[in-house]
Amino acid sequence: MSTIILCPGQGAQTVGMSKAWAEVSEASRAIFERADDVLGDSLGAPLSQLCFEGPADTLNRTDVSQPAIFAASVACFAGWLDESNMTAKELGIVAAAGLSLGEYTALHLGGAFSFEDGLKLVALRGRAMQDAAEAVDSSMVALIGADEEKAAAVCDQARGNDILVAANFNAPGQVVISGSQAACDRAETVASEMGLRAKALEVAGAFHSPIMQPAADRLAEGLAATAIKAPACTVMANVTAMPHENDPDSIRMKLVDQLTSPVRWAACCEHLVKNHSGADFHELAPGKSLGGMMRRIDRATKVQAHNEPVTVS
Repeated sequence: MSTIILCPGQGAQTVGMSKAWAEVSEASRAIFERADDVLGDSLGAPLSQLCFEGPADTLNRTDVSQPAIFAASVACFAGWLDESNMTAKELGIVAAAGLSLGEYTALHLGGAFSFEDGLKLVALRGRAMQDAAEAVDSSMVALIGADEEKAAAVCDQARGNDILVAANFNAPGQVVISGSQAACDRAETVASEMGLRAKALEVAGAFHSPIMQPAADRLAEGLAATAIKAPACTVMANVTAMPHENDPDSIRMKLVDQLTSPVRWAACCEHLVKNHSGADFHELAPGKSLGGMMRRIDRATKVQAHNEPVTVS
């Protein structure tokens, strides 16, 4: 049995995420209990309460959604093992990948760092990104129908003296650009003139762009103080679309670079499909967005979602 785990990123959060897992699985509940112990009331309320009850406007904040999604995904994994009556070893995990924030979940599941250390890192990451976003008027725009070349052309024409770069290559025909608010506004007009559909995203700011450099600097300090080991399975790096090396310092560097560099998710998935023929793909809670992206990346590859236990599906 060969299993590949896909881990969602920011934007997948929803009130009630992984609550059903916690209700049926002691192991899943234990993950949330550990998360509450680590973070206390630093988010304004216990993390489990925010995941299960919201409110949505609080859960959607970058500094809250990132640790919440990390915990919900790990709790889902623990519950899935319970439901399957299997160990992680029996599951036969050969690779893991996560979209942006989800890369931390993938690294934790691959054994690179503990749950507690991973949670502290993503909480720091979320706070740092929220602060960097609030310091500069910035945003992100999804370009529907664009490839890398067209996205670069939009950025070049709309950038002016501001910041505007490609931020996410999610799937064929789906590229997100990121930068100063004025440049993003111009990009919507430029994209329309090029025959592309542009949609401004409801985000705190320009993630995966140079505007996130202050957050990257803070994250680097946190990573330097975190114990990291070589993963026990393939774990994809967003910035290179290649597996992480068995070098803790290289892992730290790529996680720092990720905040100011584009996420090459489609290429990560293409690598996994090509190099792990016959493996089963599974997406952790919350949501099913990665399975939707995979249908655009490689239609023949099916992704099984685990948003809820089978007993309540």
